[in-house]
Amino acid sequence: MEIIHVSAECYPIAKVGGLGDVVGALPKYQNKLGHFAKVVMPAYETRFMRENEFEVVYDGWGKLGFQNFTVRIFREKTNKLGFDLFLVHIAGLTDRPQVYGYPDDTERFLAFQIAVLDWMAQWEHLPEVVHCHDHHTGLIPFMMSNCINYRKLSLVPSVLTIHNAQYQGQFGWDKLHYIPAFDAWRSGQLDWKGAINPLAAAIKCAWRITTVSPSYLDEISYQANGLETLLAQERGKSTGILNGIDNEVWDPAQDQLLHKNITIKTVESAKKANKAAICSVFNLNPENPLFTFIGRLVGEKGADLLPEIFYNALHQANGKISVLVLGSGDPQVEGRLAQLKEIFPGHYNAYIGYNEALSHQIYGSADFLLMPSRVEPCGLNQLYALRYGTIPIVRRIGGLKDTVIDIGDGGFGICHDQTSVWDVGHALGRAYDLYQDKKRVKEIRKTMMQIDHSWDKAAQEYINLYQI
Repeated sequence: MEIIHVSAECYPIAKVGGLGDVVGALPKYQNKLGHFAKVVMPAYETRFMRENEFEVVYDGWGKLGFQNFTVRIFREKTNKLGFDLFLVHIAGLTDRPQVYGYPDDTERFLAFQIAVLDWMAQWEHLPEVVHCHDHHTGLIPFMMSNCINYRKLSLVPSVLTIHNAQYQGQFGWDKLHYIPAFDAWRSGQLDWKGAINPLAAAIKCAWRITTVSPSYLDEISYQANGLETLLAQERGKSTGILNGIDNEVWDPAQDQLLHKNITIKTVESAKKANKAAICSVFNLNPENPLFTFIGRLVGEKGADLLPEIFYNALHQANGKISVLVLGSGDPQVEGRLAQLKEIFPGHYNAYIGYNEALSHQIYGSADFLLMPSRVEPCGLNQLYALRYGTIPIVRRIGGLKDTVIDIGDGGFGICHDQTSVWDVGHALGRAYDLYQDKKRVKEIRKTMMQIDHSWDKAAQEYINLYQI
């Protein structure tokens, strides 16, 4: 089976969040099952683009409304990622250092989608499935089904995976002319609440819909930023498939980024050595329990509450805990978290930015990972934490609810019900009390490190979905 994944992100080429991790792993594991999964994404101006070898597989031009654009598609030569990677270069649009955040993102991702379909429409064969990820590729199912130029593709099944329904890519009807010609009476498939909504269009037009956890599929029926009724209508073609993690990238026993590798047998001594190493870098006391947050500093993640949560915890603990933050996002949150370094020197530190290597080192050294998310479609950080022997502290929502069982219920994590300063603070207190019971912590670490959250099972679930 030939599967074409179309995405705005793919690790290690360009990653902003969990979308990049998923698209960087799922195709590799589908190929291991004997299929031919490929990834098509924009050719951003990234380090990966500069440092690897590519061959040109397509030269052409496309049309965005009244403007023409040139397209060149590259294939990575060595298959080093475990799947064929195709990068779509559109001069002036995709060739930028950042994935998102430009005022013309609508034009950038529309041109990308048009270029992908123009290219595929020239193939001598047809793939078995086109798998689209989030709203950046959400117009592909509509265009495959309706646009005159892509009639050849109209019988190719399309699948949409919703990684986060909060972001939908809406734009005004004044840009309708960007979309290649189609029968005007079908324009209702583009519309949601008076705007062209790529995510809504994909929900309507894709043959199958998936979410990245079963619980998130339930939650978007009442919390999907205005798409609740549409998702309820399309529930019959929707499935929740829990994300996995790439056990080759996230393997504590082989991870070369760690000061000392971690196995189930060596978890206590290795975690202690790793904590001592990272605490020396960030001027923290390695004898204290080390709490951490890793991720985007945005409201969805509950990051706006972190400064108050950590201030309260550090003040009450009176020097008996350490806190280390890795993340970036809201400038105000970044500033408030940075200020805590001056208030609690030796007990708190923060790295404001993105650092993949440091994230591995923190997972390998921290005692607890905090995830007080308001929205968490799946969550991968808690899965990395489990594999690296770091106990997750999570809100019961989305994929966090599907993957973390509270210690009070015989599980291996600490759960709370609300994203509030009080609820999270209470959870931190429970974690501190747990840390004092070294024997129980050791047992919990060994239990959670044996949980299999690899992509093997999820990759097969997607294959089964394609074949329905």
